[in-house]
Amino acid sequence: MPDTPAPASRDWMADQLADHIATAEAAGPLLPQVRAVADLLCASFANRGILYTFGNGGSAADAQHLTGEIIGHYKRDRRPLGAVTLSTDPTTMTCIANDYSYDDVFSRQVTGLARAGDVVAAFTTSGRSANVLGDSAPPARPARRPCCSRAATADRHASSPTTP
Repeated sequence: MPDTPAPASRDWMADQLADHIATAEAAGPLLPQVRAVADLLCASFANRGILYTFGNGGSAADAQHLTGEIIGHYKRDRRPLGAVTLSTDPTTMTCIANDYSYDDVFSRQVTGLARAGDVVAAFTTSGRSANVLGDSAPPARPARRPCCSRAATADRHASSPTTP
């Protein structure tokens, strides 16, 4: 028979579940912003636009996961949609970091790759990543600011995201 978890473990799990439920419930007011970003993406994909994603650490993994779902199969069969994760090419990342600065690893890629009608989504868990949201953040025209990410079209320059 398996060991019974200690009471402290049960309390920790219950706390985690309560936090998860509270977070999910708090997301309701963000639905208009999420829908606006979805509309932005659908319009871009309808015109063969590309979604560029990036982030640092775990946020880079989130960005890569989204790209995989966009290109691959998410919920139904459909044509593959254009998406690229900028944090998955170590040669480019280290070249830019070495020749310029780590703060420039995403902005130089977006400047070189993104075109009018493309969408850029920056992921940051902390909200403090200078190379994602700071002065050297990729040039883009802010569209909406959903959750902890920034989605923007790539046809104009702005140094920071807008707030709702």
